[in-house]
Amino acid sequence: MNIPNILTLVRIAFIPLLVVLFYLPFTWSMPLAAGFFALASVTDWLDGYLARRWNQTTPFGAFLDPVADKLMVAVALALMIERYDVIWLTLPALVIIGREIVISALREWMAEMGKRGSVAVSWIGKLKTTLQMVAIFLLLAFAPGTPIAMLAVVTLYVAAALTLWSMVLYLRAAWPHLRRSM
Repeated sequence: MNIPNILTLVRIAFIPLLVVLFYLPFTWSMPLAAGFFALASVTDWLDGYLARRWNQTTPFGAFLDPVADKLMVAVALALMIERYDVIWLTLPALVIIGREIVISALREWMAEMGKRGSVAVSWIGKLKTTLQMVAIFLLLAFAPGTPIAMLAVVTLYVAAALTLWSMVLYLRAAWPHLRRSM
């Protein structure tokens, strides 16, 4: 067990805390939930940075880090779907969640074929992750209908568009291998 893996486990431990804070009936609970989400988002970057810098990458970390990211984002988006209860927020949230399921399955399948490098994370994926983290933080921190929350929804739409774009790129890279296995 190393520090990058511990940070990943901390991010997973933050998920139930995020849910509890989300449902607490206090005015400070949503900003605190946003703060925990922001802290978890920073650990996402930090654990990868430290693992590479300190040469502490492990198979366990390579497995757990993307799982932690996807769990945190999916849970937070599900909470936002409930909080806003409108289709214009539900649609980009479901696009993001759906893409994560498709790409996770694609990466697993490509890894079984020994071609995981064909679907490695790209700069578009990193940009979409950053935008969705910012959008979710703002959606948690600010009440629905406020100008910042509306800006966050726009940011979520941009993240959803990048999500679709990156999915197309991943599927295009994997297509020759998918076609051969049909």
